[in-house]
Amino acid sequence: MSAFQKLVLASGSPRRVELLQQAGLEPDRLVPANIDETPIKGEHPRSLAKRLSRGKAEKALERLRKDDPAEQGFILAADTVVAVGRRILPKAEMVDEASNCLQLLSGRSHRVFTGLCLITPAGKLRQRLVETRVRFKRLSREELESYLASGEWRGKAGGYAIQGLAGTFVVKLVGSYTNVVGLPLFETVNLLGAEGYKVHFNWLSGSREQ
Repeated sequence: MSAFQKLVLASGSPRRVELLQQAGLEPDRLVPANIDETPIKGEHPRSLAKRLSRGKAEKALERLRKDDPAEQGFILAADTVVAVGRRILPKAEMVDEASNCLQLLSGRSHRVFTGLCLITPAGKLRQRLVETRVRFKRLSREELESYLASGEWRGKAGGYAIQGLAGTFVVKLVGSYTNVVGLPLFETVNLLGAEGYKVHFNWLSGSREQ
């Protein structure tokens, strides 16, 4: 594969790697981009997701140029934000944060936004924003306490991982399921394909395991 077909994921998230692999895409390099994810006062969840994804992509590009100025490739970044109205929920690291998030989500609808940012080998920057609406059942005390004890919430936006135990809480979902997991596949593949990345390369080579 040529340098112009190198795919760099500006993340260390196993979830995003697995989702790319599901689509037949294998990142050539992972470049986690640690940036300040604190929302600006009054910032809308949509704007935050777009700003952070762009910031991660640009940070990854900066690191790549520092390591090897001649290195080229497609840099893909994503950031997922969970919100109730305009209220942005944190990526829970403490049990109290997760508990507060889940109590807020219990019995109501919320929105999940993922900002995508792609920087091409030619330096073009492309962005997309994907929105999914999710409704949770009303959580019982036992469900809440058991989920908190599972630890699945740690580091997850909104304090839950839909691909795990919290999938049993979802009454209704409108939009992309993979968006809620952390990387909307339809939009990601289309974004890459539109900029010339051969998204079906591994499909045609028959390299995927059945």
